[in-house]
Amino acid sequence: MPDDALLTSLLAAVDASPDDVPLRLHVAGLLAERDRLPEALAQVTHALGRAPGDPGAVAMLRRLTAAIARPVEPPPTPPPTLPATPSTDGFDWQQAESQVGDVPIPEFAHEPHPDPVTEDVERPTLRLADVGGMEHVKQRLELALLGPLRHPEMAKAFGTSSSGGLLLYGPPGCGKTFIAKAVAGEMGAAFYEVGISDVLDMYTGSSERNLSAVFDAARRNAPCVLFFDEVDALGQKRSHLIHSSSMRNTVNTLLAELDADRNEGVFVLGATNHPWDVDSALRRPGRFDRMLLVLPPDAPARAAVLRHHMQGRPADGVDLERIVRATEHFSGADLAHLCATATERALADSVRTGTLRPIGRADFDAALREVRPSTGPWFATARNVVAFANTDGSYDDLAAHLKQNRTL
Repeated sequence: MPDDALLTSLLAAVDASPDDVPLRLHVAGLLAERDRLPEALAQVTHALGRAPGDPGAVAMLRRLTAAIARPVEPPPTPPPTLPATPSTDGFDWQQAESQVGDVPIPEFAHEPHPDPVTEDVERPTLRLADVGGMEHVKQRLELALLGPLRHPEMAKAFGTSSSGGLLLYGPPGCGKTFIAKAVAGEMGAAFYEVGISDVLDMYTGSSERNLSAVFDAARRNAPCVLFFDEVDALGQKRSHLIHSSSMRNTVNTLLAELDADRNEGVFVLGATNHPWDVDSALRRPGRFDRMLLVLPPDAPARAAVLRHHMQGRPADGVDLERIVRATEHFSGADLAHLCATATERALADSVRTGTLRPIGRADFDAALREVRPSTGPWFATARNVVAFANTDGSYDDLAAHLKQNRTL
């Protein structure tokens, strides 16, 4: 197979398996060998996002940045000369010009500012039907957002619209980002995930400019789903930011952008593990005025998640229904960790004996003794919020869940 065809196949494999860090690093090395350094750097950056601190990725990042930063010797050009003019103040301007004539112009001076949406835009093919279980979440999304979009005339007749934003909240690792992508897929819209690093900047005023640029680019690329992950970091309560005027200004900018009357076709979704830390102004009508609780996956969803993570792995005698019953309160991330732990045991045994042994029931039994649900601390905090800070009924759905599970 020609080298270019092989590289194209590997890039397609990376797109199909975005979490495969070793594959990304291998592709980055091949790109670097072909002097496609910016593409190689992008692959390494994605790898570090999924495996922070990976030694191989860090080492390759250093090599690539050093190679990109290495100056290319330009052909010698004579310094510009100025016509001799008499100096009225005794200062020799021509000599001063010659002294600074060889100072290089910074590389970034002529680089265009990247478009924060078009650079990382996705076109999800996911649909809500691809989300296993979680029927309550799907119904709420249909009523609150998708229904009015699919039937605008009927929504207009009833005086409703899909304006405003939707805030997804719940324990970490329960699929809030996955659901947001499925919503974009249902709408046939572009999807852009905005993280903290896309907005926050160490220089005064830069965070506000970055946030405005995100919204401006989203409006140019409408229809677009603008998804703010960990929105409590960008929109935290201003009463907690007495000593941080920069962060207060960032929250104010977010409020102003959400209120803008030119957001037609921009559908704003947010996700947070701590909605009680979000500034109350962000939850006023027209902003994140609707909240949707995303709980740990129910039994059908757990079965779907387990089947997904066991797909392609050799297994024999695994009782899926039994595992589903034993993993109540497990998040989606916990279930992925459970499958990985059981796989590691079978792999270690196969390496030791030299014979491939499929993953079995005993491997999952051992993994269940080791992996515990990570949602406990979140629900401990949620119980206090429901008991002492639910005077306006914002967390009634959370209170109902806690009572149903006898945890309140």
